[in-house]
Amino acid sequence: MVYEAAREEAKRIATTPAYKQSRREPKKVEMLFAHLKRILKLNRLRLRRPSGAHNEFLMAATAQNLRRMAIRLMANDEQNEITAA
Repeated sequence: MVYEAAREEAKRIATTPAYKQSRREPKKVEMLFAHLKRILKLNRLRLRRPSGAHNEFLMAATAQNLRRMAIRLMANDEQNEITAA
């Protein structure tokens, strides 16, 4: 085959840990955007102009990060209570 060497190289690259990590990262980002749209109702930006849209998205991302931090802290507290008992 004409492209057999390229196929073998692609198969070799697909077995590396860096490739597997690069396949996982977009899923994490896409889930965060889906969460912004579904949970935080960021279907459309309500503020006008680029600076308003930037500020609105920044506030939504900050709210999402704070929410994730709070969930992690609560999970750690529960885990500490379980191990202390």
